[in-house]
Amino acid sequence: MNKLIIALFLLCTITARSQQNKEKGWIQLFNGKDLKNWDVKIAGYPLNDNFANTFRVEDGLLKVSYDGYDSLLKNRYGHIFYKKKFSAYLVAVEYRFYGSQVKDGPEWAYLNNGIMLACQSPQSMMTDQDYPISIECQLLGSDSTVTRTNGNVCTPGTNIMIDNKLITQHCTGSASSPSPRDEWTRVEALVLGDSIIKHIVGTDTVLVYEKPTIGGGNVNNYDPAVKKDGQPLKDGYIALQSESMPTEFRKVELFDLEPYMRDPAKLATIIKKLQHRNDKRLKPKAEGKKQ
Repeated sequence: MNKLIIALFLLCTITARSQQNKEKGWIQLFNGKDLKNWDVKIAGYPLNDNFANTFRVEDGLLKVSYDGYDSLLKNRYGHIFYKKKFSAYLVAVEYRFYGSQVKDGPEWAYLNNGIMLACQSPQSMMTDQDYPISIECQLLGSDSTVTRTNGNVCTPGTNIMIDNKLITQHCTGSASSPSPRDEWTRVEALVLGDSIIKHIVGTDTVLVYEKPTIGGGNVNNYDPAVKKDGQPLKDGYIALQSESMPTEFRKVELFDLEPYMRDPAKLATIIKKLQHRNDKRLKPKAEGKKQ
């Protein structure tokens, strides 16, 4: 009888936890075990040809690795796409850089990765296409050789608006502080369809822009039928990059906000709770009392 009671208690506990996690709404895009539900596209190779095992899972981390490369010849930039399309969400990654940049990697790609937002599908990319048509939330690091802001925005094949002004330059800086290369850093992007996008580094909103559309340059070898200039980016895929710098991700997660888009008050409440959760999670622990 005691064993039955214990079993029932455990079942109730597991069920309660499952319901609680479901209510929280977070989707773990990276499961910590493998690349299930992800597609790889590296320039110069067919879809899901993961050249030299560039994207891999080791020790519970999603890694961008170049130990199988002699150099980055032919601009073999790559992207790994989550298989589901989203329109309104908060996506978050926790990342750090490690090792050395691959030979012939461009200077601008040093300590550089990115979350690609509102991406075209990997299936619609041409074999030699270098970047997906998308919006990039840059993931950057700083060290003794380079110091720069984090969470900047770049626009391969797209345009954005800031303060009601059309921005056609490729990259725009944020208001963040530099992020040390070897430290785990959390970066989030709040995306509300084709209306507003915010970049958040740690607990600080460092960049806000709106009305993303297809347009502009900085993407090569694309299918003209896909690049419909002027078309609003209402939804799309999420991808991480391989641009020549080894990177580790210990978390890639998303909170789907689409169910709340028709209820502005509820949406605002949910976003506020998400930010409060992050504030608490990243708040430094108080030092213990001195003896």
